Amino acid sequence: MSDLVLDHLVYAGPDLEEAVARVADLTGVTPVRGGRHVGFGTANHLADLGAGAYLEVVGPDPDQPEHVGPRPFGIDELTEPALVTWAARVEGLDEAIAEARERGYDPGEASEMSRATDDGELLTWRLTGAGGLDGLAPFLIDWGSTPHPTTRGLPAIPLLLVTGVHPEPVAVEAAVRALGMDMLVRRDKKPGLVAVLQNSAGKQITLS
Repeated sequence: MSDLVLDHLVYAGPDLEEAVARVADLTGVTPVRGGRHVGFGTANHLADLGAGAYLEVVGPDPDQPEHVGPRPFGIDELTEPALVTWAARVEGLDEAIAEARERGYDPGEASEMSRATDDGELLTWRLTGAGGLDGLAPFLIDWGSTPHPTTRGLPAIPLLLVTGVHPEPVAVEAAVRALGMDMLVRRDKKPGLVAVLQNSAGKQITLS
């Protein structure tokens, strides 16, 4: 399997502006507008986490008010912003899916998605479903020939650590290992991701 690395963390909320404001209040850094997921009813803002990874803040797109059907990442069920899942980057998505299945974890089928930037560029990529085991097992993403979002000069919020909490930590760790990665998961009744970030004053804060 080609090496999988953290691609991005997904911080989703029922109101996009509120989610962006929550990140700005916590970190002192305001994620910048990324673009719109046309047909999915969502839009996002982005910040650079370092080491080729980024934070995606995603919520309902006010410019797609007539969207019908569920939005990605369970956004319609959220009552407040939360770190809902994460993505692992791979080159050769179909091979990575096949190898994970051989190791006992099925990350799901691959599909295509796109995002329109404000300057009219269409970014395309392939990905699996939105993350298994309550979002703690990452979904896989392959950017193909599309330039990675971190090449766009995003504002920086350094990421120090990502851990998880889950009622079945062993199952989560096994799934992540089947993808060729590692993550520390503690037992807790309520599942969730916890990211330790460095704010603009150099202090450690947590986003969950």
